[in-house]
Amino acid sequence: MNWFDRIVLLATGLVAVYLVFRLFQDYKKNNKACHDIYYIISFVVLFVSGVLLIIFSYDILPRPCVIIVTTLLPMGIATGLVTEFHKKYGKAYLIFAIVGLIAIAATRFTDAGALATVSLAFFHSIAGLTIVAVPYLAVRNKLVPGGFIFVSVGGILIGLGGIALAFLKSGGQLLFFSQEFVMAILAPLLLLMTLAYTWGFVKKILAEKE
Repeated sequence: MNWFDRIVLLATGLVAVYLVFRLFQDYKKNNKACHDIYYIISFVVLFVSGVLLIIFSYDILPRPCVIIVTTLLPMGIATGLVTEFHKKYGKAYLIFAIVGLIAIAATRFTDAGALATVSLAFFHSIAGLTIVAVPYLAVRNKLVPGGFIFVSVGGILIGLGGIALAFLKSGGQLLFFSQEFVMAILAPLLLLMTLAYTWGFVKKILAEKE
């Protein structure tokens, strides 16, 4: 990992800390709503992941424990979105997220072969699609300000990055996402993703104060 990547990851961590702070303020204001807890967990995980990457470089990415922890990011955001905007499905989606984490953990710590890649790609894809669809529908139905659509943008970015990494770990390649290309764009992709999430969530939080 070069110094540019480290600086970009540091910036990503700072943005994540800022978003956690704003979400915690929203959490206190909204009578400790569950969806804010899911969001906060996700971005704390993002911050910790960035710190680990800065310290240990990209060599830690294939480790099972790292893969499981980073899965909390899309799963947490997706669960938070469903809980906030489609409350009656919140518990069911939480169960789905827990099952996904257990499945990914089980296949990573056992000799599951291709099943490990399939499970990771499947649950990441579902979480990514949820993150894209729910904010879009919320904006379309005028439940939130238009800027919240950037959460969908963050979902697209995390989905592409997660699936590409899953293919690389299996020894394959997704479209033009070669190992060199993925490693070159990973840090900037994480920063853009975090900026998109921050813009979207902060726009919603500010609108709630008006």
